[in-house]
Amino acid sequence: MKAKPFIPFLFLLLLAFACRDGGKKYVPVRPVSRDLPQMRDTGRLVVLTLYSSTSYFMYRGQDMGFQYELAEQFARSLGLELEVKVARSVRDMVCMLFRGEGDLIAYPLPVTKEWKDSLCYCGEEIITHQVLVQRRTRGVKPLNDVTQLVGKDIYVKPGKYHDRLVNLNNELGGGIHIHVVKGDSVTHEDLITRVAHGEIPYTVSDDDVARLNRTYFPQLDIDLPVSFDQRSSWAVRLDCPLLAEAADRWYRANAASPDYKASEKRYFEQSKAMPHTPILSLRQGIISHYDSLFKKYAPTIGWDWRLLASLAYNESNFDTTAVSWAGAKGLMQLMPATARAMGVPPGREQNPEESVRAAVKYIGQTARSFRSIPEPERVNFVLASYNSGIGHVLDAMALAEKYGKDKYVWRDNVEKFILLKSDERYYTDSVCRHGYFRGVETYNFVRDITTRYERYRQKIPL
Repeated sequence: MKAKPFIPFLFLLLLAFACRDGGKKYVPVRPVSRDLPQMRDTGRLVVLTLYSSTSYFMYRGQDMGFQYELAEQFARSLGLELEVKVARSVRDMVCMLFRGEGDLIAYPLPVTKEWKDSLCYCGEEIITHQVLVQRRTRGVKPLNDVTQLVGKDIYVKPGKYHDRLVNLNNELGGGIHIHVVKGDSVTHEDLITRVAHGEIPYTVSDDDVARLNRTYFPQLDIDLPVSFDQRSSWAVRLDCPLLAEAADRWYRANAASPDYKASEKRYFEQSKAMPHTPILSLRQGIISHYDSLFKKYAPTIGWDWRLLASLAYNESNFDTTAVSWAGAKGLMQLMPATARAMGVPPGREQNPEESVRAAVKYIGQTARSFRSIPEPERVNFVLASYNSGIGHVLDAMALAEKYGKDKYVWRDNVEKFILLKSDERYYTDSVCRHGYFRGVETYNFVRDITTRYERYRQKIPL
């Protein structure tokens, strides 16, 4: 019989002091005997992770994220059902693992001296580093050496990016102009967006986050490393050698598989931008080839057909064959689960009438969830929910109320907090139930659709 790995008592004692409940109460930590055979008995693999744009988040009611999809593939390979638990921080995640609240950390956990002798790292070993985020400009050569940062203005939030820049500045003998952005309304990904739009010259990011953001902004250059490489991987307890071996085998066998490659492409390569074209015929008052469908179904929910057309424009550019990076399909870009729930037959997602009919039904159901908000204000909340899923809008409303804004008014109130759903301080707030979300997309979505609708109203007869 194979002996179980010995976990030093001193380590457990230290971990007991490190793992606190709410920062007040010490939590006793004991080795948990639950390896792969016990998981097979229960039919379930419980993974621990953190909310982020690259690990795990919810989008239009669907669980998504690169690490989440890999964990789903791994669980499927074992014939197990996947259960996800989200921790508050890296340390909290490790403590949850040792308390037996999860089986596997499905998150790129840094390989550090602190954890190396107390955890079993397994699965994919990821090499990450911080990069300079800059904008490609015609005729201007991007920076390609860290020494060129001397004399340059770099904008970062407080934390690890600022700390790295300070160290780099010291290594170079000074001269980098480091601007610390402390405003609560600005997130790390906001700074990347500002670089993409030419509003600030440079910021710093982890390379995986930078790669994801480049799918939204192809004009970004992220090729200049500004830190040393950091190793990271998944991890299990030391007394789970069989699970660790299974994760290692799975990664070796599946790193080049179609599913793995598809997930990698979805998050880090596939463009998230949708090309748009102008009104089909202003002279004839035609917005699109599908105006008759908008006119047929919009009245059933009390909408102006031109508002429904503006939504379709934003979603698919009136392309019935469009498939988004997240898997939404057709003219109205419904997610597969939503299309099924609204009665779209399998294989008919890209039929224009099925798409419009189902979208209108979904909009009607969503509107009833916001019946306490009078029209026309309710439209903004419905549009936001169509883009993000209702959960993130409810989180933003809760945050607005907590911070003294009107939770029943979208513009300059709730929309400000949907933006902040990508900031850890806000999406980990106790009033938030749905975690991280890239809120800038929803913020722009509502503004773009309502602005275009007003333009349609002025130029296209009812």
